[in-house]
Amino acid sequence: MKSFMLFGSSVMIIVLLISAVASINKNHEVPANHVEVVLRDLGHQLLLTAKDSTSRVLPVKKLNENTYQITFQNNFSFISDSLIDLAQRTFQKNALAKDYIVNLRKCNQNETVFAFEINSQTGNLTPCRGRKLEVGCYIIEVDLLKKDKFNFLWLILLVIPLSVVGFYGRNKFREKEQKEKEKEPIIDKTDHIQLGSIRFYPGDNMLKIEDRNIELSEKETKALTIFAENINRIVERETLMKEIWEDNGVVVISRNVDVLVSKLRKKLSGDGSIKFINVHGRGYKFVIE
Repeated sequence: MKSFMLFGSSVMIIVLLISAVASINKNHEVPANHVEVVLRDLGHQLLLTAKDSTSRVLPVKKLNENTYQITFQNNFSFISDSLIDLAQRTFQKNALAKDYIVNLRKCNQNETVFAFEINSQTGNLTPCRGRKLEVGCYIIEVDLLKKDKFNFLWLILLVIPLSVVGFYGRNKFREKEQKEKEKEPIIDKTDHIQLGSIRFYPGDNMLKIEDRNIELSEKETKALTIFAENINRIVERETLMKEIWEDNGVVVISRNVDVLVSKLRKKLSGDGSIKFINVHGRGYKFVIE
């Protein structure tokens, strides 16, 4: 139940953070009505450069999410540079878009007679500058290019809940792994465990090196049994503290583990192939070379 609540809470946090970031991004989008006003102003300025102050700019049409169409009441003529310069100045002034493509088509023909692209990434393409276009009916299509940006805010906000879930999952995996290790039978049918050239008798709290006996305390026996069951694997300090002391109602610090391992290292020093390797920040690895 506790794990389910933790997982559920983490999922809720992630969903809320994603919703918050999505809301922020949505607030930063330019409203469609603002785009239409700016484009009508662009059309109006273009007519003025053509010395036409009476014709109307017809309502701007939205063709799709990013493409808009500007049409005019009457025919007119202008120089290509005027449209390029007016678009850059108008878009920059109204913070409409930094990257866009403008296509100029004749009303009765489905062909582009003039086009240019303003792009901060690939560079600007403005061909046919200085060209005067004949009097005619023109349609201007503006395609506002949107950049697909990776939002690092998402990553930063998601790190915290994902780290909580990952940390909890890692601990649960370790606990499961440890329980599986405990089920592994490592003591054979005899009354001792062979550790290199040393025989370990857990039931007698004793080591035998040839004909010499070395007595062990109960804590040393318990610790060496744990290490013998996990040869060449890291035994966590927390595991040693729990199984040797805390399960018996005694609270200790990690220094107690170091002292206990030091005593075992000394008593097993008769065999140079047996080593206790300190794994910083975790515990010890019992190795028999």
